[in-house]
Amino acid sequence: MSTFRSFGIRNYRLWFIGAMVSNIGTWMQRTAQDWLVYDILTEQNASALGIVMALQLGPQLLIAPWAGLVADIVDRRKLLILTQLLMAALGVGLGLMVLADAAELWHVYAFALALGVVSAFDAPARQAFVSELVRDDYLPNAVALNSASFNGARLVGPAAAGLLTAGVGPGWVFLINAVTFGAMVYVLLAIRSSELRAQPKAPPGRGRIRAGFRYVLNRPDLMVVMLAIFIVGTFGLNFAVYIAAMARTEFGQGAGVFGLLSSVMAVGSVAGALLSARRAKPRLRFIFGASAAFGLACAGAAVAPTLWIFGLALVPVGLFALTLMTSANAYVQTTTEPVMRGRVMALYFAIFLGGTPLGAPVVGWVSDAFGPRWSLGVAAAAGLIAAAAGIFWAWRYHDVRLRYDRSVPRRLRIGGAAGDGY
Repeated sequence: MSTFRSFGIRNYRLWFIGAMVSNIGTWMQRTAQDWLVYDILTEQNASALGIVMALQLGPQLLIAPWAGLVADIVDRRKLLILTQLLMAALGVGLGLMVLADAAELWHVYAFALALGVVSAFDAPARQAFVSELVRDDYLPNAVALNSASFNGARLVGPAAAGLLTAGVGPGWVFLINAVTFGAMVYVLLAIRSSELRAQPKAPPGRGRIRAGFRYVLNRPDLMVVMLAIFIVGTFGLNFAVYIAAMARTEFGQGAGVFGLLSSVMAVGSVAGALLSARRAKPRLRFIFGASAAFGLACAGAAVAPTLWIFGLALVPVGLFALTLMTSANAYVQTTTEPVMRGRVMALYFAIFLGGTPLGAPVVGWVSDAFGPRWSLGVAAAAGLIAAAAGIFWAWRYHDVRLRYDRSVPRRLRIGGAAGDGY
């Protein structure tokens, strides 16, 4: 099947372009903000960097059920326009404070928390809105291309931010990011309403948030996917912490190399997203296989003896991380009833991103106390534990077994009652 088949739909093409521009700005701000905290406002304090990440992602845990319900009952396009404008305003505010040399660490904490609140409403609406742009059989492809857009921007954004941060300072990077949100607003206004696919809305009445929880609790397959995502998202995907620490503390490099390393890892991320886009249907085996491969790749990066080998080792880290995230996202979206999609995706992102407030400070502390290589060791353990959880679930509840296929030499096959879904 064509990797780019969703581009045949006009509304999705517009969405992809707007998202790409906005994502470049987002990655620029993330990189500049990380460096502002790690090397300008503190003396290479990885724990402070972890706290910023925790504040920015923490609201996912607290308000996700309400954010998901909002995404299931309101016009998602109008909600997204509002969130884009609010995030642009926050970028302008932080940028002006940095340019005025008035920013302190607690200011960054406050802006990170505010951005986290807005993002908590933006994420489920953004994910669920894709189902209005493409038909159901194109949805896995569209989700994978969204990941390619996000990580393609990661090739450009961090490198540009590293150069700009070193040249003119992080304040201008925040202002540039604010401008890129305008591209997303323009696209949302240009999308043709007549070509959107109407999705059912949550019916009025009490108990709608509880209904979302019950739906997930009654789906063991979703439960094990979210468990794996929680483990890896909490302790494995703290890229800013361990790349910054490895670049600065282990190899003695500056902001430019930090941005370059982030972009190098994005090469693997884009490859993982595009490989996922070719698959017609996401499967659980891809999720848990990618978890194990991610753990092994992180272990390899942890023992890299030189900067260049470390950079090369980040390519498979990015590839398997994106295979895991894209496969899990597509599986949850495509197997969830449309009327529940906003609430389920909100819970998914609460677990995926909301675990970082727990994990990022821990990983930062490990880096400070034992060295940045050990923070990568934590990521490696997370990937392997998540894979083990998935394999145990499949063995215990679906009688999945590895068996030798005598008809094909040197070939192991997965078999059992799980069927095609696994």
